[in-house]
Formats: sequence, structure tokens, C-alpha cells
Amino acid sequence: MAAAARMDLDGNPILPMTICMIGAGGFIGSHLCEKLMAETPHTVLAVDVYSDKIKHLLDPPSAEGQQARHPWDGRIQFHRLNIKHDSRLEGLIKMSDLTINLAAICTPADYNTRPLDTIYSNFIDALPVVRYCSENNKRLIHFSTCEVYGKTIGSFLPKDHPLRKEPEFYVLKEDASPCIFGSIEKQRWSYACAKQLIERLIYAEGAENGLEFTIVRPFNWIGPRMDFIPGIDGPSEGVPRVLACFSNNLLRREPLKLVDGGQSQRTFVYIKDAIEAVLLMIENPARANGHIFNVGNPNNEVTVKQLAEIMTQVYSKVSGEAPLEMPTLDVSSKEFYGEGYDDSDKRIPDMTIINKQLGWNPKTSLWDLLESTLTYQHRTYAEAIRRAMAKPVASS
Repeated sequence: MAAAARMDLDGNPILPMTICMIGAGGFIGSHLCEKLMAETPHTVLAVDVYSDKIKHLLDPPSAEGQQARHPWDGRIQFHRLNIKHDSRLEGLIKMSDLTINLAAICTPADYNTRPLDTIYSNFIDALPVVRYCSENNKRLIHFSTCEVYGKTIGSFLPKDHPLRKEPEFYVLKEDASPCIFGSIEKQRWSYACAKQLIERLIYAEGAENGLEFTIVRPFNWIGPRMDFIPGIDGPSEGVPRVLACFSNNLLRREPLKLVDGGQSQRTFVYIKDAIEAVLLMIENPARANGHIFNVGNPNNEVTVKQLAEIMTQVYSKVSGEAPLEMPTLDVSSKEFYGEGYDDSDKRIPDMTIINKQLGWNPKTSLWDLLESTLTYQHRTYAEAIRRAMAKPVASS
């Protein structure tokens, strides 16, 4: 008996499509590829310079004595290319119904130490993708960042001002909140500014040339396969995002470093919840086109200090190791990130638009997403140590 046709949110059948996914080999891309292979009939042209995190989707499964095949065999193709300088990119976009751009430099330490690379990667390198989609009438889903909001209005009020507790002074709304950055010498804002400018360009392409687009603003997506061990499962240089920093400290039995006391507030959402939202955008273009969507979980709001405390508890449960006697260490932002660092006080997403358009709400609690992530990281780290110890030592 034939499988029932999959329907969109308006009751229309979902037709198979070809998706050009730029940055498919990264954390988000790997989970999105998995979802598309397991649950849809769509084909993915996976574009990246690395394929380690989607290797399990590309390589044939091992089966004794016979040629095994994945159920999605032939529906995912890996194209190793750098979008900065490869003429093949336009051809892949032309072959596709939809392009998803995940490519970015998004490591906070780089915003200070590599501001030019940060601006080029997040604005200049994205320009051809937008142009090719617009010129060839192809739909685009572009991944931006919650950092485009910058600082909250409330952060400019005195610390004890009662209005700081009012939601309109800190909850971030796609269609209403201003984007407030620090001064030019605070190079930490190079990333947010580049991301905001490419958003404005995409929006202008939609207004003037009819580009069909959706912009995604992720709020700290967390889960297995996020980069967390410098030189092993991530870049060998630089300082990663807060949860990856804390994971690395826990794995190495080091105190978790709290920048300026860890008073900044953040929300965290589980990668599998977030990918559900992206699939809704992919398969409901009539509801997603022309919109900017916050994708986060306002129920999982904590200070960075509270995050450190919870992660210490979760890791102790996962690893069976007792926490350190002094689990945290206070450091200044200048000491940790260098000159020119600045930060936003809160990043709490308003969920009205995504809930209205796509009916999406996140489900996973902070404890559960941390347990899933740290279990994976603990296992991966142990395997990396075993491999390193098993390598033969060269004789002198």
C-alpha cells in the first residue's frame, strides 16, 4: 500500500524538492540533513568544505557479505567547495528549488581578533548566494543570528529601574525591536553588524526584485555534534561560545570561567526542536516567505552563572565524576576575549510570529537538552582520548 501523501499546514500535498544546503557539514546542517533524509522525500545538494558530521549519511552502511544501502540512497550528494571562490555554486543553486545558507563565522572571540574575516564571511561571501537566488528566481532560507538585536532597550536604564523588568524593554521582537550596537571600536559587534546588513540586503531584494526569502534568527541552538573540543571537534584556535567553553572545561576537569561574573542572561533551545521549526519553513513557503523568525526557547532562560551551575550538576550525573571543589572562576571580559569586547545583557525571543505562522513551540527543557548534549560530548571526548593513546609513539 502506498504511503499517505505528506501535507503542509494548509492541507496541500508536499511535493519533493531539491535543496541546495550551504554549510551542510556543520552542526545545524548535519541535523537538518538527517531530518530531511529520515522524514521527507527531498533531495539535498550538500555544500561544504568538510563532511565529517554527515559522513554517516553519505557512506553506505556496513552489512556483512552484501552491498547495503541507506533508505535515502541517491537523495544526498556532497559537493566539496568553498563559496568564496567556486564557479560551481551558481549551477547548484540553479539546479535547486530552494537554497539554505548556513555558512558563517560565528565564534565570539573571532569578532575581536578577526573582525575583517568575520565581516567578509558573514556579508561579502553571502552576497553571491543572495544574487544567484534573486537572478534565478530561487527561494532562499538565510540563517542570521539573534545577535542582530544587539543590546536591549532596558540595558540603557539604571540597574534598579522598574521598567527593566517590563517585557517590552527586553523581549526581542522581529518586527518591532530596534537593533542597538556598541561603538565602532567595540569590534565585538562586527558579526552582528555584518549579519544585519545581509538581512537588509535580502529584505531589499524581496521588496525590489521579488526574491522569496525567509530569515532565521537562532537563539543558542544546543545539542550533539556542536563544536566543543578545540582541535578535535572544532577550531584549534579561538574561544567558542559559552556552552562549548563550559563543556570543554568540564571535560578537562577545569573550573568554568564566568566572564564578568556571568550575569548576562541567555536562552537555549534543543537542536531537534529547532530543526522541526526549519522543516516547517521549508515545507510551508506560503506561510514562511517574507518573514523573519526568532527560533529559541524563552522558557529556558538562565544567567550564564546559573548555566554553569546546572551544567556542573548534569555533567556529574553523566560522567559519574564528583564536581570540582571550586567549579567556577571569575574572569574579566578583557582578560577572556581581549580589547574591544562588548556584550548584550539579555537575549529573550518573542515567539508570536513563528507560533502564528507555523504553529511551532519548543518542547525540551534546559536540563534535558544539557543531558543529551553532555552525554554525547563525554562519549566523544573519551573516544578521542582513547584514539590519541592508541597511536604508536615514534622511536627516537
